[in-house]
Amino acid sequence: MTGWRFATAFFLALGLWLGAEPPAFAAEAGPSGLPLPRFVALKSDRINVRAGPGSRYPVVWVFQRKAMPVEVLNEFEQWRKVRDIDGAEGWVQQSLLTGRRSAIVVGERRVLWSEPDEGSIPLVVAEPGVQARLNKCQDAWCSIRIERDSGWMRREHLWGVYPKEIVK
Repeated sequence: MTGWRFATAFFLALGLWLGAEPPAFAAEAGPSGLPLPRFVALKSDRINVRAGPGSRYPVVWVFQRKAMPVEVLNEFEQWRKVRDIDGAEGWVQQSLLTGRRSAIVVGERRVLWSEPDEGSIPLVVAEPGVQARLNKCQDAWCSIRIERDSGWMRREHLWGVYPKEIVK
C-alpha cells in the first residue's frame, strides 16, 4: 500500500473510530481525470465488448441496449473497462459512452412517486429491469424519468447510482 493510501485509510479508520461520518462519496481520479469507479451510459444500441483494451482483442459479447448504465472500473488510453448490472466485465471504446446518466430498477416492482416521499402520489409501478433516465439524486431519493413519467424513486431501488453519490 502506498504511503498516501495508507495515510488516507489510517485517518478514515481513526475518524470512524472517533465517531466521524465517512465521506459522502469518494473516488480516485483515473488517467482521464474522471473518478474511478463511475457510472456512465451506452451511446448506441450496438456496442462491442472486448476481452482487452484494444481492437486486436476479441469481441466477447455485444451490448444491445442504448442508454443502459454501466460502471467504468478502469481506463487505458481511449478504452474503458466496464461492468454491467449482471457483473459482466469487458472493454469498450470511450467514444461509445456518455456521461448522461441512466439507471435500472432492481429488486421487485417499484413505485415512482410524485415527490421524494412515499406518502406522495404514486405515478407508475415499474418492473425490475426497467431503464430510466437519471436526473438527480438527493439523500435517499432520485429523480428519474421512465418514458413519459417523471417522478422520484428510492435510491436503493436503482442500479446506476452509488449509495451516497450526489447527482445534479
